[in-house]
Amino acid sequence: MQTTTTISLAREAIARARDSRKTIAFIPTMGFLHEGHLSLIDTAREAGAEFIVVSIFVNPKQFGANEDFARYPRDEARDQELLTGKDVDLLFLPSVGIMYPPGSQTTVSAGAVAMPLEGERRPGHFDGVATVVMKLFNIVQPDLAVFGRKDAQQCAVIDRMVGDLDVPVRLIFAETAREHDGLALSSRNSYLSPDERRLAPALYRALRAGEEAVIRGIRDVSAIETLMRKMIEKRPGIEIDYLTVVDPETFLPPADLRRDLLLVGAVRIGRTRLIDNIRIARA
Repeated sequence: MQTTTTISLAREAIARARDSRKTIAFIPTMGFLHEGHLSLIDTAREAGAEFIVVSIFVNPKQFGANEDFARYPRDEARDQELLTGKDVDLLFLPSVGIMYPPGSQTTVSAGAVAMPLEGERRPGHFDGVATVVMKLFNIVQPDLAVFGRKDAQQCAVIDRMVGDLDVPVRLIFAETAREHDGLALSSRNSYLSPDERRLAPALYRALRAGEEAVIRGIRDVSAIETLMRKMIEKRPGIEIDYLTVVDPETFLPPADLRRDLLLVGAVRIGRTRLIDNIRIARA
């Protein structure tokens, strides 16, 4: 695996792969890798990727003033070892100064899909996500890029950006990787104490209860949301941020429950904020 911290060397390595007519896949991450990240590499291989680029960059522009940028978990040596074991071709490890050199001013506005839910609670977050992903797409110029569906609203933001700005990349959104008890894999799970970890699957169970209600034919959104909230509220130690049913393209309340739906939730357990979702496809 080649590793570089500079844009020029990354582009040189990618250009050689492109000259060899290899299909280039890109997986952007913030590091502290887990099986969910590694499964994205498998997804890229299954999609026909012949040259896989992974970036690790903890992007300051997507963290608010009172969020966890400084304490976000980092372990570069472990990450490199894991990626070597997955036969990744290129690891791009830029610094903040490389990605945002002095005088850098231009950003991407994420638009309406970024405004509800996470966007409302984390102002500027999705503009930061869109900006860094666009910069990385311009550096790597991949044929395909893989993201995990756990960050469902982020996926919607990136999907909208790629469509609106005519970015020539095929997006693949992989299913959420989970622990044996349903907890969605996340780097932030490392913040949880043992007692908090035992509480954490309650979010997934609440979303599953909502899913089962929809499948049974319940058409009252407020009833579904109340059911999910009650599943959480009976477990002391968990604070609900939101638990709701949305349209998976707009992240607004659904106009028609006969179309695809997304059950989304965010909770706090101690100092840790967890998000998760379940998509219901209406074939």
